[in-house]
Amino acid sequence: MDSLLLQCWVLFVFTAAVTLCGLLARAELPGSWELLVANAGIASMHTAVTRYNTVVLLDRTNIGPSRKMLPRGHCRYDRTDAFLKRDCYAHSVVLDLQTNNIRPLMILTDTWCSSGQFLPDGTLLQTGGDMDGLKKIRKFEPCEAHLFCNWVELKDVELVNGRWYATNQILPDGSVIIVGGRATNTIEYYPPRKGGAVLFPFLADVEDTQMDNLYPYVHLLPNGRLFIFANNKAVLYDHEANKVIRDFPPLAGGPRNYPSAGSSAMLALQGDYSTAVIVVCGGAQYGAFLEKSAETPAHGSCGRIVATASDPVWEMEDMPFGRIMGDMVMLPTGDVLIINGAQAGTQGFEMASNPCLYPLLYRPDQPVGLRYMTLNPGTVPRLYHSTANLLPDGRILIAGSNPHYFYKFKAEFPTELRIEAFSPEYLSADRANIRPEIQGIPERVRYGEVFDVSVSVPLPVVGIVEVNFGSAPFATHSFSQGQRLVKLAVTNTFPDGNGRYRIGCTAPPNGMVAPPGYYMAFAVNQGVPSVARWVQLVD
Repeated sequence: MDSLLLQCWVLFVFTAAVTLCGLLARAELPGSWELLVANAGIASMHTAVTRYNTVVLLDRTNIGPSRKMLPRGHCRYDRTDAFLKRDCYAHSVVLDLQTNNIRPLMILTDTWCSSGQFLPDGTLLQTGGDMDGLKKIRKFEPCEAHLFCNWVELKDVELVNGRWYATNQILPDGSVIIVGGRATNTIEYYPPRKGGAVLFPFLADVEDTQMDNLYPYVHLLPNGRLFIFANNKAVLYDHEANKVIRDFPPLAGGPRNYPSAGSSAMLALQGDYSTAVIVVCGGAQYGAFLEKSAETPAHGSCGRIVATASDPVWEMEDMPFGRIMGDMVMLPTGDVLIINGAQAGTQGFEMASNPCLYPLLYRPDQPVGLRYMTLNPGTVPRLYHSTANLLPDGRILIAGSNPHYFYKFKAEFPTELRIEAFSPEYLSADRANIRPEIQGIPERVRYGEVFDVSVSVPLPVVGIVEVNFGSAPFATHSFSQGQRLVKLAVTNTFPDGNGRYRIGCTAPPNGMVAPPGYYMAFAVNQGVPSVARWVQLVD
């Protein structure tokens, strides 16, 4: 009996030690999580942060009942909706970041797998979708959180081609290019251009038997041309001449776009702004979508290419985890956060497994092999139809995940209505004494304008304080459309009395480097960003 008790005691101590070590290892990883909203009412498929520090969340309309009602008397009537002909549920909401309150918005036509982009005046342009939304153009003019702005569906203009799974990118002149879509190998613009849509054969050329050319990755380079990536190939496109300038080498590792679910980001533009580097990470194995295989392991490879080089080649490296449906978020520092997704399967309803709960920090200035840092894991699986967006305070807002055709809460991976925020290590308490606070900055600056930014910092400033402009992208399907970080040219930091410092800044030189619009302006001291102030960049 004594021997049995001893064995039980040893087993208990061993189990407790393993559990404790696991908890300690988890606690020691950088970053922290917090729950912002326990029930947002909708699962956000599309998310965008506005200059009023509110967040627009958008699902699709033909999904049946959500968990948020529209105001009394504001039901949507649609005889063609097979599920709710009289729909009194909200399928879009706006989140007030100050109070975490949710207000329902009314959307009329189907926004399933649509696209979006902010216009120069801060209006969110939203295009396409499915069913009655296929050719629709919508606008959301954001307002202060206590006001009642709402979606407007344009009646005097529509898309030339129906666009489902397209990508939007703002251009140097403030217009928006709309690229591709399911069975739509064309390009068009908003405002509409004479001649309507133009053929873009590249998308047809890269389509395979499971598509893999949807939601193409579109990046505006600082030379004004577009880097457009679909499946495993990319081209340099002159949108003014409607001409492909060059083909880039294929990227090894299989397909990367929908439904194979990789992600992409353009690294921070800096210096003389002549160099642009594109990173493409993760993805499903070819055939996983056709076979509806939720167990096929995801790729863990990343390709990195200098898109502006005379002879560009892909530099390959591996993430610590295979990942599909990860979101790549440009942080104010120039690092990239990779978050959300799964380690097996593909995009599509109930076609992924093994959630990837560990975020990664990609540090582009480190050598190959040292660029990835594993961060503190979350506890909420974020799979198909989840989003990640940088907030003005430096946190990352995490929303959505609905791997089901309708809302389904009794499942291994249920429809997710919770909204969380992830705080990178730069927001940890031990760095609060070097975190800058912007005391003064112009609300509007012109291209090339020289201006001053005033900051205060608890401890004396040592070295350069950066001032970086971050765009507010439209996040959907593991890609942030229009995402951009521009590091401004700055002077040394000069003491200005009363614990303040003055930084001389030069605005971006033109719309190729930074298209016109509203940007989050961050002061960054020793890798720690301030709370951003919104600045409008104008011609």
